[in-house]
Amino acid sequence: MSLKHHVFSAVLTALWATGAHKALAPAAQGRGVILMLHRVRPAEAAAFAPNALLEVTPGFLEEAILAVRAAGLDIVTLDEALARLSDEAAPPFAVFTFDDGYRDTLDVALPVMRRHAAPLTVYATPGFADRTASLWWVELERALQALTRIEIDLPAGPVRLDCASPAAKKKAFDTIYWSLRPGPEEGLRTAVSTLARAAGTDSAAVADELCLDWPGLAALASDPLVTIGAHTMSHPMLAKHPAAVAEAEMAFSREMLARHLGLTPRHFAYPVGDPGSAGVREFEAARRLGFASAVTTRPGMVFSDHAAHLTALPRLSLNGLFQRRRDLDVLLSGVPFLLWNRGRRLKVA
Repeated sequence: MSLKHHVFSAVLTALWATGAHKALAPAAQGRGVILMLHRVRPAEAAAFAPNALLEVTPGFLEEAILAVRAAGLDIVTLDEALARLSDEAAPPFAVFTFDDGYRDTLDVALPVMRRHAAPLTVYATPGFADRTASLWWVELERALQALTRIEIDLPAGPVRLDCASPAAKKKAFDTIYWSLRPGPEEGLRTAVSTLARAAGTDSAAVADELCLDWPGLAALASDPLVTIGAHTMSHPMLAKHPAAVAEAEMAFSREMLARHLGLTPRHFAYPVGDPGSAGVREFEAARRLGFASAVTTRPGMVFSDHAAHLTALPRLSLNGLFQRRRDLDVLLSGVPFLLWNRGRRLKVA
């Protein structure tokens, strides 16, 4: 867990211990919340698992559904959430969203959602479905799992990194990720691809192992609880690319999903979705392309003011770092995000 996450965890604990989240919730909860998930699968004990924060267990997903309803939130579709956002008298809502199109969304998450008659939105990446796009963060993890020592060119210069132990692998992952993540995406992907080849990791095989193919996505889309949204063609950090490239990624992903699934997605999710990956340019592009909504990964609750910024919606991440009911109860109060965002309800610039 990073220092930032340790601090956030301490804030959650303090709010829980004092009960302050309950007292401040009326000012912080807003009209509803959009929950963000990625993978759902049983926990695995692994000494080196840098992407475990993108996973929750089926049991925690079930706990989240119960916690959301206990908080007085109706679990609804995105379309219903948008309708409620423009109606001040409508009850508060929660929307469950799942990014990327993983196999376990169909095999593990959907059965849990079905048991509770809870609708969900899945933002699918066509490049993962046809095995042409790279899950580079997984490939980096797999490469470091296989290698004991690496040499890599980073922005500060070439380095040699020990990868012999789980602790060393974790340090190497953090060094590579945080050195390359702020820079051009091409450099990051090239470096990871080089390491993956050295480790014998095949990009298409990783996508095939983890992600639904087109028949799998079709099976998912056929469930009446499921709404399919678009998530670009190849999962790029859009803000790092020319405007024409970013907009084509957005538009073509919708076209491909329509072609293969027989439906036209109305909703969109920005890959990575932080301010360095999606900003005003991308928000305007989503609006111009006619998406009814688009979600970021900027943390926060949804307020009435977001009705004027439907292509810059925040989400609450349900992730592997905070899989406790008490943490979830505090998060659903909205108070941690009001503190995180320094009192601002909107972060749309």
